[in-house]
Amino acid sequence: MFFFAGLAGAAPSTAADAQAIVQQQLNAYNAHDIQAFMATYDPNAEVYEFPAKPLMKGAAQIQEFYATKRFNDARLHATVDKRIVMGNVVIDYEQITNTQAGGPGRVEAIAIYEVNDGRIGKVTLIRGAATLDRQ
Repeated sequence: MFFFAGLAGAAPSTAADAQAIVQQQLNAYNAHDIQAFMATYDPNAEVYEFPAKPLMKGAAQIQEFYATKRFNDARLHATVDKRIVMGNVVIDYEQITNTQAGGPGRVEAIAIYEVNDGRIGKVTLIRGAATLDRQ
């Protein structure tokens, strides 16, 4: 039996609410709008690398990372190839266009979002293959 637990004391969001908040987060990500992006996150949100390696804890760490290491890349843009929504959990299979150490490229990723009380409380990331664009 698999069980996803939300944050203690937080009420799970409906599937429609969860999908809407994750879409707002994606829109803000693609617009490089840190304020709109952070508005979708719980102040105590946590980000993990699959299966359970902590990457960031709390809004301050999340904001610092995205403001300085992601949104400063003019090429940064994510598209969702597949989305699964079950209750308050949203799973996106994404293609991300970015600038890598070797130049312009793409990376595939899976993001598992847990939404409670209308905000993203937990994200688990699975990074896939990174490729460079052909010049």
